[in-house]
Amino acid sequence: MPNIEAIQSALRRQKIDGWLFYDILHRDPIAYRALGLDHVLAKRRWFYMIPAKGAPRKLVHRIEAATLDTLPGDKMVYAAAEELDKNLKKLVGRAKKVAMQYSPKNSIPYVSLVDAGTIELIRAQGCKVVTSADLVQEFEAAWSPEQLESHRAAGRVIDAVTQGAFSEAARRVAAGESFTEFDLQQWMVVQFRANGVVSDSAPIVAVGPHSGDPHYEPREQGSSPVRRGDLLLLDVWAKTLAPNSVYYDITWVGYLGPKVPEKCARVFSIVRDARDAAVDFVKSAVSAGRVVQGWQVDHAAREVIRKAGYAKYFVHRTGHNIGQEVHGAGANMDSLETRDTRRVIPHTCFSVEPGIYLPEFGIRSEVNVYVSNGKAEVTGAEQTEILKLLN
Repeated sequence: MPNIEAIQSALRRQKIDGWLFYDILHRDPIAYRALGLDHVLAKRRWFYMIPAKGAPRKLVHRIEAATLDTLPGDKMVYAAAEELDKNLKKLVGRAKKVAMQYSPKNSIPYVSLVDAGTIELIRAQGCKVVTSADLVQEFEAAWSPEQLESHRAAGRVIDAVTQGAFSEAARRVAAGESFTEFDLQQWMVVQFRANGVVSDSAPIVAVGPHSGDPHYEPREQGSSPVRRGDLLLLDVWAKTLAPNSVYYDITWVGYLGPKVPEKCARVFSIVRDARDAAVDFVKSAVSAGRVVQGWQVDHAAREVIRKAGYAKYFVHRTGHNIGQEVHGAGANMDSLETRDTRRVIPHTCFSVEPGIYLPEFGIRSEVNVYVSNGKAEVTGAEQTEILKLLN
């Protein structure tokens, strides 16, 4: 059940007349989580309006009339297109500005979930549509104490599985076994199941040039063999089975040999320093009570890599919000792909994961940063050098 009073207070604070939720075919997961809806039909369009003042209003199709019955508010129904238009006008009421899951020019794609035609339909009611991005942060991205604990619990498992995967790779190489990136990935998937964590997809396991592909996916056919002398990158994310649990997401690198090549070590040190610059920027600003915007965190990391001469090899944003989806709906640490001006608000978490991706290898180092009132912290271990996996 949504906290109607809290949402209305936020709407008045932001000078918005209402938050208008809309869905068909379960296209907007944010709406379902924000409203506490579960297992409802959505083969026809439904709308739910929370005004800044007064009772909510809902509009549903006649053949799915019970879709929003768990939510408070007066219900209107429609079947014909003419009924929809007539009742939409009543639904919007006197509102002149409503928030929807929309982002101008798709600048925040994780929030931009309502189609352009529906936006046009609402504007035709004489109403301006603004982005719900800041509302979504407050009511979707902010964690409860239980969610923070689920993050830490997932972290304990993932940290152990990640280090175990490095050890397993070293054992197999030392024993002369033949295995691929995919084989090691599947070993990790088995560990996930055994330890009660789940993920939307399997971990990234990458060696050599594949580590220079930020979103490389090892396949059963075509994966590279893992051998002595390889740089091994592991990007691992998962969450517990607890209801409303949230993700933990890290990247570490190791070297299957006794001495890390000088170039790899040098590139890692730049990436590590960029990561630490971003983390330190957030910690300092939060402790001083200064507003932190996502793009500023990205800039802090990117400047370190730019000054080291590797700017063109850092091809993605510094970090993403983390929530019930691994790429959550809160502020991203981004001044490259977009300029994310959303504030980093208390009780949210995000990754800091700068990388340098060269043709022969890539380095990324990823930690998670949780922000509470007046404090920011890294929630897991921080890699300081490339792991030497073999003697």
